[in-house]
Amino acid sequence: MKKEPIKRYSQAFKQQVVREYEAGASVYSLLQKYGIGSYNTVIRWIKRYGHAGYRAEVVTIQTVQDQMEVKAMKQRMAELEAALAETVLENRMLNLTLEVASQALAMDLKKSFGRRSS
Repeated sequence: MKKEPIKRYSQAFKQQVVREYEAGASVYSLLQKYGIGSYNTVIRWIKRYGHAGYRAEVVTIQTVQDQMEVKAMKQRMAELEAALAETVLENRMLNLTLEVASQALAMDLKKSFGRRSS
């Protein structure tokens, strides 16, 4: 009968696992990634080496005026993105029209429009 070896993990290894957990990895993914035997083992490490066992979470506190400004900026950004998309499409359409007209007239209209008559 073969006995299974007892695994001992270094403190640095435990802290690395806890850092990955706090960065967003799940306990189960860490178990699989490192071959750790028990869910409770990782939970104990999190309680011991983690920031109170919780993942870091960003909380934004804003005044009503700040919220309104952010909402207005987001709306303005959406309007500008739509205007840019429309301009890009219009530019493509004009370039293609110029290309088709150049082919139909058998001359380079891009060069012809750039010249001034004397």
